Amino acid sequence: MADKKGKPGEPAAAPAPEAPPPGPDAAKKPDEPKKKSEQPKDEVGTRKGCRRYKWEFKDSNREFWSLGHAEVKLISLACLTGSLIMFTGTTVHPILTLIITMEMSIFIFFIIIYTFAIQRYLPFILWPISDLLNDLFACGFLVGAAIFAIRSRQTVPLNYVAAVAFICVAALFALVDVCLQRKHFKGKKVKRNVLVPPPKEAEKPKPPEKAGEGGKPEGKKPKEPKAKADTKGKADADKGKAKGGKK
Repeated sequence: MADKKGKPGEPAAAPAPEAPPPGPDAAKKPDEPKKKSEQPKDEVGTRKGCRRYKWEFKDSNREFWSLGHAEVKLISLACLTGSLIMFTGTTVHPILTLIITMEMSIFIFFIIIYTFAIQRYLPFILWPISDLLNDLFACGFLVGAAIFAIRSRQTVPLNYVAAVAFICVAALFALVDVCLQRKHFKGKKVKRNVLVPPPKEAEKPKPPEKAGEGGKPEGKKPKEPKAKADTKGKADADKGKAKGGKK
């Protein structure tokens, strides 16, 4: 077969268009998803917003349940609830129900605080100390309520005795929580001399005075001891003359 290019009357084939040179856009790779910055597991790091709250929520619940605070508070709350149920069938002094409901509300308050990590966002309150004081007061109030409940009744039915026993158990677990709170203060030393003012800085040396036209420092006049001696001598001579004239 004859070549097409050799045929007369047919135009030559146009050359193929050259590819454009690769520009800067061609070198760019497709956008890759941004990776989250690595954060330490034991600290908040630079987490913000929802990421911080998730970390605080997990860490607060881990600490709350692993150290035993949650179990102790839930047992105390269950005992107080049982004592209220036992008291329903008998006549009870209103102060007993007041103490029980007050302590139940305080226990529920601390459970909510630690469960939702609210204490992490309120650092101006010393939560371990406040929880420790609450446990001490709860133990005292519940022991006093149990003693008052026994002394205020002459006849003590069985459900009344069970309610008083529940109150004593709740007071015992509040005391156990006090022992657990001591773990927060181990290894921490009290800072002494916090209110003592810092030592004063040493006085800085005064800068040298600038010299005047004659090479002498300006501001202070030079002393003239000779001139003072001459004036004293003249005064003594005048006094001697005055005495001789009087004679």
